[in-house]
Amino acid sequence: MNPALIKEQFPILNQEINGHPLVYLDSAASSQKPRKVLDALKHYYEWDNANVHRGVHTLGSRATDDYESARERVARFINAQHTEEIIFTRGTTTALNLVASSYGHSVLGEGDEIVITPMEHHSNLIPWQQLALKTGAVLKYIPLQSDGSVLLDDVEKTVTPKTKIVAMAYVSNVLGVVNPVKQIAEIAHRHGAVMVVDGAQSTPHMKIDVQDLDCDFYAFSGHKMCAPTGIGVLYGKKRLLEAMEPIEYGGEMIDDVGMFESTWKELPYKFEGGTPIIAGAVGLAAAIDFLEEIGMDEIHRHETKLAAYSIQRLSEIDGVTIYGPREREVGLITFNLDDVHPHDVATVLDASGIAIRAGHHCCQPLMRWLEASATARASFYLYNTEEDIDRLADALIQAKEYFK
Repeated sequence: MNPALIKEQFPILNQEINGHPLVYLDSAASSQKPRKVLDALKHYYEWDNANVHRGVHTLGSRATDDYESARERVARFINAQHTEEIIFTRGTTTALNLVASSYGHSVLGEGDEIVITPMEHHSNLIPWQQLALKTGAVLKYIPLQSDGSVLLDDVEKTVTPKTKIVAMAYVSNVLGVVNPVKQIAEIAHRHGAVMVVDGAQSTPHMKIDVQDLDCDFYAFSGHKMCAPTGIGVLYGKKRLLEAMEPIEYGGEMIDDVGMFESTWKELPYKFEGGTPIIAGAVGLAAAIDFLEEIGMDEIHRHETKLAAYSIQRLSEIDGVTIYGPREREVGLITFNLDDVHPHDVATVLDASGIAIRAGHHCCQPLMRWLEASATARASFYLYNTEEDIDRLADALIQAKEYFK
Protein backbone atom coordinates (compact mmCIF):
# COMPACT_ATOMS: atom_id res chain seq x y z
CA MET A 1 0.00 0.00 0.00
CA ASN A 2 1.07 3.58 -0.66
CA PRO A 3 -0.08 5.83 2.20
CA ALA A 4 0.80 9.00 0.28
CA LEU A 5 -1.57 8.00 -2.54
CA ILE A 6 -4.19 6.89 -0.03
CA LYS A 7 -3.99 10.26 1.70
CA GLU A 8 -4.98 11.98 -1.55
CA GLN A 9 -8.33 10.20 -1.35
CA PHE A 10 -9.17 12.06 1.87
CA PRO A 11 -10.14 15.63 0.94
CA ILE A 12 -9.91 16.98 4.50
CA LEU A 13 -6.23 16.05 4.76
CA ASN A 14 -5.26 18.28 1.85
CA GLN A 15 -5.31 21.55 3.81
CA GLU A 16 -3.12 23.74 5.96
CA ILE A 17 -3.63 24.39 9.68
CA ASN A 18 -1.99 27.49 11.11
CA GLY A 19 0.12 27.83 7.97
CA HIS A 20 1.36 24.23 8.01
CA PRO A 21 0.24 21.12 6.09
CA LEU A 22 -2.16 19.17 8.28
CA VAL A 23 -0.79 16.07 10.01
CA TYR A 24 -3.78 14.25 11.47
CA LEU A 25 -2.74 11.96 14.33
CA ASP A 26 -6.08 11.50 16.11
CA SER A 27 -7.67 8.61 14.25
CA ALA A 28 -8.25 6.64 17.47
CA ALA A 29 -10.77 9.35 18.37
CA SER A 30 -12.27 9.53 14.88
CA SER A 31 -10.86 8.71 11.47
CA GLN A 32 -11.17 10.87 8.40
CA LYS A 33 -13.47 9.92 5.49
CA PRO A 34 -12.34 9.03 1.97
CA ARG A 35 -14.01 10.37 -1.14
CA LYS A 36 -15.58 6.95 -1.76
CA VAL A 37 -17.57 7.25 1.46
CA LEU A 38 -18.47 10.90 0.88
CA ASP A 39 -19.69 10.03 -2.62
CA ALA A 40 -21.79 7.14 -1.29
CA LEU A 41 -23.51 9.46 1.19
CA LYS A 42 -24.08 12.10 -1.47
CA HIS A 43 -25.55 9.53 -3.88
CA TYR A 44 -27.87 8.12 -1.22
CA TYR A 45 -29.26 11.53 -0.26
CA GLU A 46 -29.57 12.68 -3.86
CA TRP A 47 -31.13 9.49 -5.30
CA ASP A 48 -32.38 6.97 -2.74
CA ASN A 49 -33.34 8.94 0.36
CA ALA A 50 -36.52 7.51 1.92
CA ASN A 51 -37.53 5.61 5.02
CA VAL A 52 -36.94 1.86 5.11
CA HIS A 53 -39.19 -1.15 5.71
CA ARG A 54 -42.28 1.01 5.20
CA GLY A 55 -43.37 2.33 1.82
CA VAL A 56 -43.72 0.22 -1.32
CA HIS A 57 -42.68 3.10 -3.59
CA THR A 58 -39.43 2.95 -5.54
CA LEU A 59 -37.36 5.20 -3.30
CA GLY A 60 -38.44 3.28 -0.20
CA SER A 61 -37.56 -0.01 -1.86
CA ARG A 62 -34.14 1.26 -2.94
CA ALA A 63 -33.39 2.69 0.51
CA THR A 64 -34.39 -0.61 2.12
CA ASP A 65 -32.16 -2.52 -0.29
CA ASP A 66 -29.26 -0.18 0.51
CA TYR A 67 -29.78 -0.59 4.25
CA GLU A 68 -30.07 -4.37 4.23
CA SER A 69 -27.18 -4.71 1.77
CA ALA A 70 -25.08 -2.78 4.28
CA ARG A 71 -26.05 -5.27 6.99
CA GLU A 72 -24.95 -8.15 4.76
CA ARG A 73 -21.69 -6.31 4.02
CA VAL A 74 -20.95 -5.94 7.72
CA ALA A 75 -21.75 -9.60 8.38
CA ARG A 76 -19.21 -10.68 5.76
CA PHE A 77 -16.63 -8.19 7.03
CA ILE A 78 -16.55 -9.67 10.54
CA ASN A 79 -17.55 -13.20 9.43
CA ALA A 80 -20.82 -13.40 11.35
CA GLN A 81 -22.61 -16.70 10.79
CA HIS A 82 -26.00 -15.05 10.26
CA THR A 83 -26.87 -11.63 8.83
CA GLU A 84 -29.53 -11.16 11.50
CA GLU A 85 -26.76 -11.22 14.11
CA ILE A 86 -25.86 -7.68 12.98
CA ILE A 87 -27.69 -4.95 14.90
CA PHE A 88 -27.14 -1.39 13.72
CA THR A 89 -26.64 1.04 16.61
CA ARG A 90 -25.44 4.59 17.13
CA GLY A 91 -21.94 3.34 17.98
CA THR A 92 -19.91 1.17 20.35
CA THR A 93 -21.31 2.93 23.41
CA THR A 94 -24.92 2.22 22.44
CA ALA A 95 -24.09 -1.37 21.54
CA LEU A 96 -22.41 -2.10 24.88
CA ASN A 97 -25.23 -0.43 26.79
CA LEU A 98 -27.72 -2.60 24.90
CA VAL A 99 -25.92 -5.75 26.03
CA ALA A 100 -25.67 -4.57 29.63
CA SER A 101 -29.26 -3.35 29.83
CA SER A 102 -30.90 -6.29 28.05
CA TYR A 103 -28.73 -9.37 28.45
CA GLY A 104 -27.10 -8.27 31.69
CA HIS A 105 -30.34 -7.51 33.49
CA SER A 106 -31.78 -10.87 32.43
CA VAL A 107 -28.95 -13.04 33.79
CA LEU A 108 -27.42 -11.21 36.76
CA GLY A 109 -28.43 -11.47 40.35
CA GLU A 110 -27.02 -10.89 43.82
CA GLY A 111 -23.44 -12.16 44.08
CA ASP A 112 -22.96 -12.88 40.37
CA GLU A 113 -19.74 -11.53 38.88
CA ILE A 114 -18.85 -9.22 36.00
CA VAL A 115 -15.17 -9.31 35.08
CA ILE A 116 -13.44 -6.42 33.26
CA THR A 117 -10.01 -4.72 33.28
CA PRO A 118 -8.77 -1.33 34.53
CA MET A 119 -7.86 -0.37 30.94
CA GLU A 120 -11.48 -0.20 29.73
CA HIS A 121 -12.90 2.85 28.02
CA HIS A 122 -15.73 4.33 30.07
CA SER A 123 -18.15 2.89 27.49
CA ASN A 124 -17.10 -0.60 28.57
CA LEU A 125 -16.89 0.20 32.26
CA ILE A 126 -19.79 2.40 33.35
CA PRO A 127 -22.56 0.15 31.91
CA TRP A 128 -21.20 -2.80 33.93
CA GLN A 129 -20.59 -0.62 36.98
CA GLN A 130 -24.19 0.59 36.93
CA LEU A 131 -25.50 -2.90 36.22
CA ALA A 132 -23.64 -4.23 39.26
CA LEU A 133 -25.07 -1.47 41.45
CA LYS A 134 -28.62 -2.24 40.27
CA THR A 135 -28.47 -6.03 40.47
CA GLY A 136 -26.18 -6.64 43.43
CA ALA A 137 -23.61 -8.26 41.16
CA VAL A 138 -19.89 -7.97 41.93
CA LEU A 139 -17.60 -6.04 39.57
CA LYS A 140 -14.13 -7.63 39.43
CA TYR A 141 -10.97 -6.42 37.71
CA ILE A 142 -8.24 -8.49 36.08
CA PRO A 143 -4.92 -7.00 37.27
CA LEU A 144 -2.56 -5.40 34.75
CA GLN A 145 1.14 -6.04 34.32
CA SER A 146 3.61 -3.16 34.54
CA ASP A 147 3.29 -2.49 30.79
CA GLY A 148 -0.51 -2.64 30.92
CA SER A 149 -0.87 -6.11 29.43
CA VAL A 150 -3.02 -8.94 30.79
CA LEU A 151 -1.76 -12.41 31.72
CA LEU A 152 -3.99 -15.41 31.06
CA ASP A 153 -3.00 -16.78 34.50
CA ASP A 154 -4.56 -13.70 36.07
CA VAL A 155 -7.69 -14.17 33.97
CA GLU A 156 -7.92 -17.76 35.22
CA LYS A 157 -7.65 -16.53 38.82
CA THR A 158 -10.26 -13.78 38.38
CA VAL A 159 -12.96 -15.65 36.44
CA THR A 160 -14.91 -18.10 38.63
CA PRO A 161 -18.08 -20.22 38.36
CA LYS A 162 -19.94 -17.15 39.68
CA THR A 163 -18.83 -15.06 36.67
CA LYS A 164 -21.63 -14.41 34.21
CA ILE A 165 -20.02 -11.75 31.98
CA VAL A 166 -16.44 -11.04 30.91
CA ALA A 167 -16.08 -7.72 29.04
CA MET A 168 -12.86 -6.43 27.54
CA ALA A 169 -11.43 -4.16 24.87
CA TYR A 170 -9.69 -6.05 22.08
CA VAL A 171 -7.27 -3.11 21.82
CA SER A 172 -6.69 -0.49 24.52
CA ASN A 173 -7.28 3.06 23.30
CA VAL A 174 -4.52 4.31 25.64
CA LEU A 175 -1.88 1.59 25.89
CA GLY A 176 -2.11 0.04 22.44
CA VAL A 177 -2.29 -3.38 24.13
CA VAL A 178 -3.88 -6.14 22.04
CA ASN A 179 -5.68 -8.41 24.48
CA PRO A 180 -5.88 -12.19 23.89
CA VAL A 181 -9.67 -12.14 23.66
CA LYS A 182 -9.91 -15.51 21.88
CA GLN A 183 -8.19 -17.28 24.75
CA ILE A 184 -10.10 -15.23 27.32
CA ALA A 185 -13.38 -16.18 25.62
CA GLU A 186 -12.44 -19.83 26.06
CA ILE A 187 -11.82 -19.26 29.78
CA ALA A 188 -15.13 -17.40 30.12
CA HIS A 189 -17.07 -20.16 28.37
CA ARG A 190 -15.42 -22.84 30.49
CA HIS A 191 -16.95 -21.12 33.52
CA GLY A 192 -20.34 -20.60 31.90
CA ALA A 193 -19.87 -16.86 31.24
CA VAL A 194 -20.29 -14.88 28.03
CA MET A 195 -17.53 -12.86 26.38
CA VAL A 196 -18.26 -9.24 25.39
CA VAL A 197 -15.62 -7.57 23.20
CA ASP A 198 -15.24 -3.81 22.75
CA GLY A 199 -13.94 -3.71 19.18
CA ALA A 200 -13.86 0.06 18.73
CA GLN A 201 -10.05 0.18 18.43
CA SER A 202 -9.51 -3.20 16.75
CA THR A 203 -12.03 -3.32 13.90
CA PRO A 204 -10.51 -0.43 11.90
CA HIS A 205 -7.00 -1.85 12.07
CA MET A 206 -7.02 -5.64 11.73
CA LYS A 207 -9.02 -8.47 10.23
CA ILE A 208 -11.86 -9.52 12.53
CA ASP A 209 -13.46 -12.97 12.57
CA VAL A 210 -16.06 -13.19 15.33
CA GLN A 211 -16.56 -16.91 14.77
CA ASP A 212 -12.85 -17.57 15.23
CA LEU A 213 -12.75 -15.35 18.34
CA ASP A 214 -15.87 -17.18 19.56
CA CYS A 215 -16.99 -14.03 21.38
CA ASP A 216 -20.66 -13.80 22.29
CA PHE A 217 -21.00 -10.07 21.66
CA TYR A 218 -18.77 -7.72 19.65
CA ALA A 219 -19.29 -3.95 19.37
CA PHE A 220 -17.68 -1.35 17.11
CA SER A 221 -18.17 2.13 15.63
CA GLY A 222 -18.12 3.23 12.02
CA HIS A 223 -16.54 6.64 12.56
CA LYS A 224 -13.20 5.14 13.60
CA MET A 225 -12.96 3.13 10.35
CA CYS A 226 -13.57 5.78 7.66
CA ALA A 227 -17.39 5.65 7.95
CA PRO A 228 -19.72 8.46 9.10
CA THR A 229 -20.38 9.32 12.72
CA GLY A 230 -23.53 8.00 14.35
CA ILE A 231 -23.40 4.43 12.99
CA GLY A 232 -22.16 1.38 14.87
CA VAL A 233 -22.70 -2.33 15.13
CA LEU A 234 -23.54 -4.86 17.78
CA TYR A 235 -22.82 -8.44 16.78
CA GLY A 236 -24.35 -11.08 19.00
CA LYS A 237 -24.73 -14.81 18.71
CA LYS A 238 -28.16 -15.53 17.35
CA ARG A 239 -29.38 -17.69 20.23
CA LEU A 240 -28.47 -14.97 22.74
CA LEU A 241 -30.05 -12.14 20.77
CA GLU A 242 -33.24 -14.14 20.26
CA ALA A 243 -33.61 -14.57 24.02
CA MET A 244 -32.99 -10.90 24.78
CA GLU A 245 -35.66 -8.24 25.23
CA PRO A 246 -35.45 -4.89 23.43
CA ILE A 247 -34.64 -1.82 25.52
CA GLU A 248 -35.99 0.78 23.11
CA TYR A 249 -39.60 0.70 21.97
CA GLY A 250 -41.51 2.33 19.14
CA GLY A 251 -42.17 1.97 15.45
CA GLU A 252 -40.80 -0.79 13.25
CA MET A 253 -39.57 -3.03 16.09
CA ILE A 254 -43.05 -4.41 16.73
CA ASP A 255 -44.94 -7.41 15.39
CA ASP A 256 -48.36 -6.66 16.90
CA VAL A 257 -49.47 -3.88 19.23
CA GLY A 258 -52.55 -4.25 21.42
CA MET A 259 -54.04 -1.88 23.93
CA PHE A 260 -52.22 -3.48 26.87
CA GLU A 261 -49.43 -5.63 25.44
CA SER A 262 -47.29 -5.98 22.34
CA THR A 263 -45.05 -8.48 20.60
CA TRP A 264 -41.77 -7.88 18.81
CA LYS A 265 -40.41 -8.51 15.35
CA GLU A 266 -37.76 -11.13 14.71
CA LEU A 267 -34.04 -10.37 14.66
CA PRO A 268 -32.51 -7.94 13.99
CA TYR A 269 -35.46 -5.56 13.84
CA LYS A 270 -36.65 -5.86 17.43
CA PHE A 271 -33.52 -3.94 18.45
CA GLU A 272 -33.86 -1.21 15.79
CA GLY A 273 -36.87 0.83 16.83
CA GLY A 274 -37.72 4.01 14.94
CA THR A 275 -36.13 5.33 11.79
CA PRO A 276 -32.66 3.77 11.64
CA ILE A 277 -29.37 5.38 10.64
CA ILE A 278 -29.84 4.60 6.97
CA ALA A 279 -27.24 6.91 5.44
CA GLY A 280 -24.77 5.87 8.12
CA ALA A 281 -25.21 2.22 7.17
CA VAL A 282 -24.69 3.10 3.50
CA GLY A 283 -21.52 4.98 4.43
CA LEU A 284 -20.30 2.10 6.59
CA ALA A 285 -20.69 -0.34 3.70
CA ALA A 286 -18.72 2.01 1.45
CA ALA A 287 -16.00 2.34 4.12
CA ILE A 288 -15.72 -1.45 4.38
CA ASP A 289 -15.37 -1.68 0.60
CA PHE A 290 -12.64 0.96 0.73
CA LEU A 291 -10.71 -0.76 3.53
CA GLU A 292 -10.94 -4.21 1.97
CA GLU A 293 -9.77 -2.90 -1.40
CA ILE A 294 -6.57 -1.91 0.39
CA GLY A 295 -6.56 -5.04 2.56
CA MET A 296 -6.94 -5.29 6.32
CA ASP A 297 -3.70 -7.26 6.60
CA GLU A 298 -1.88 -4.53 4.67
CA ILE A 299 -3.33 -1.86 6.95
CA HIS A 300 -2.27 -3.86 10.01
CA ARG A 301 1.29 -4.27 8.71
CA HIS A 302 1.54 -0.57 7.90
CA GLU A 303 0.38 0.47 11.36
CA THR A 304 2.71 -1.98 13.09
CA LYS A 305 5.59 -0.42 11.17
CA LEU A 306 4.47 3.10 12.10
CA ALA A 307 4.11 2.10 15.76
CA ALA A 308 7.68 0.81 15.89
CA TYR A 309 9.00 3.92 14.17
CA SER A 310 7.08 6.28 16.46
CA ILE A 311 8.34 4.56 19.60
CA GLN A 312 11.88 4.74 18.25
CA ARG A 313 11.63 8.45 17.40
CA LEU A 314 9.92 9.56 20.60
CA SER A 315 12.25 7.44 22.75
CA GLU A 316 15.13 9.55 21.43
CA ILE A 317 13.64 12.69 23.01
CA ASP A 318 14.75 13.35 26.60
CA GLY A 319 11.84 13.90 28.95
CA VAL A 320 9.27 11.89 26.97
CA THR A 321 7.53 9.10 28.90
CA ILE A 322 5.85 6.45 26.74
CA TYR A 323 3.06 4.33 28.22
CA GLY A 324 2.30 0.73 27.33
CA PRO A 325 4.41 -2.05 25.81
CA ARG A 326 7.42 -1.09 23.71
CA GLU A 327 6.36 -3.51 20.97
CA ARG A 328 2.82 -3.17 19.68
CA GLU A 329 0.68 -4.09 16.70
CA VAL A 330 -1.49 -0.97 16.44
CA GLY A 331 -0.62 2.56 15.42
CA LEU A 332 -1.10 4.33 18.71
CA ILE A 333 1.39 5.90 21.11
CA THR A 334 0.48 7.57 24.40
CA PHE A 335 3.07 9.75 26.08
CA ASN A 336 3.83 12.73 28.29
CA LEU A 337 6.48 15.42 28.14
CA ASP A 338 8.04 16.01 31.54
CA ASP A 339 6.56 18.93 33.51
CA VAL A 340 4.31 19.98 30.61
CA HIS A 341 0.57 19.39 30.73
CA PRO A 342 -0.57 17.34 27.72
CA HIS A 343 -3.14 19.99 26.81
CA ASP A 344 -0.28 22.48 26.46
CA VAL A 345 1.66 19.98 24.36
CA ALA A 346 -1.36 19.50 22.09
CA THR A 347 -1.82 23.27 21.74
CA VAL A 348 1.78 23.80 20.69
CA LEU A 349 1.58 20.91 18.21
CA ASP A 350 -1.62 22.34 16.75
CA ALA A 351 0.24 25.57 16.05
CA SER A 352 2.47 23.44 13.81
CA GLY A 353 -0.50 21.83 12.08
CA ILE A 354 -0.31 18.56 14.02
CA ALA A 355 -3.53 17.18 15.53
CA ILE A 356 -3.20 14.85 18.52
CA ARG A 357 -5.45 13.97 21.48
CA ALA A 358 -4.81 15.13 25.04
CA GLY A 359 -6.75 14.26 28.19
CA HIS A 360 -7.83 11.16 30.09
CA HIS A 361 -9.15 9.46 26.92
CA CYS A 362 -12.33 8.34 28.71
CA CYS A 363 -10.16 6.05 30.85
CA GLN A 364 -9.92 7.71 34.26
CA PRO A 365 -9.31 4.49 36.27
CA LEU A 366 -6.45 3.66 33.91
CA MET A 367 -5.03 7.18 34.31
CA ARG A 368 -4.94 6.63 38.07
CA TRP A 369 -3.21 3.29 37.53
CA LEU A 370 -0.65 5.10 35.36
CA GLU A 371 -0.36 7.82 38.04
CA ALA A 372 -1.09 10.46 35.43
CA SER A 373 -3.99 12.90 35.39
CA ALA A 374 -3.86 13.02 31.60
CA THR A 375 -1.67 12.02 28.67
CA ALA A 376 -1.02 12.99 25.07
CA ARG A 377 -1.85 10.45 22.36
CA ALA A 378 -0.84 10.21 18.72
CA SER A 379 -2.75 7.63 16.71
CA PHE A 380 -2.01 6.60 13.14
CA TYR A 381 -4.04 5.12 10.32
CA LEU A 382 -3.66 4.02 6.72
CA TYR A 383 -3.14 7.63 5.52
CA ASN A 384 -0.20 8.38 7.83
CA THR A 385 3.49 8.13 6.95
CA GLU A 386 6.86 8.08 8.68
CA GLU A 387 7.21 11.71 7.61
CA ASP A 388 4.17 12.51 9.78
CA ILE A 389 5.94 10.95 12.75
CA ASP A 390 9.08 12.94 11.97
CA ARG A 391 6.95 16.11 12.05
CA LEU A 392 5.55 15.01 15.42
CA ALA A 393 9.00 14.32 16.87
CA ASP A 394 10.44 17.62 15.61
CA ALA A 395 7.48 19.55 17.01
CA LEU A 396 7.85 17.84 20.39
CA ILE A 397 11.50 18.87 20.52
CA GLN A 398 10.43 22.44 19.80
CA ALA A 399 7.74 22.22 22.47
CA LYS A 400 10.29 21.00 24.98
CA GLU A 401 12.47 24.01 24.23
CA TYR A 402 9.48 26.36 24.39
CA PHE A 403 8.48 25.19 27.88
CA LYS A 404 11.98 25.28 29.37
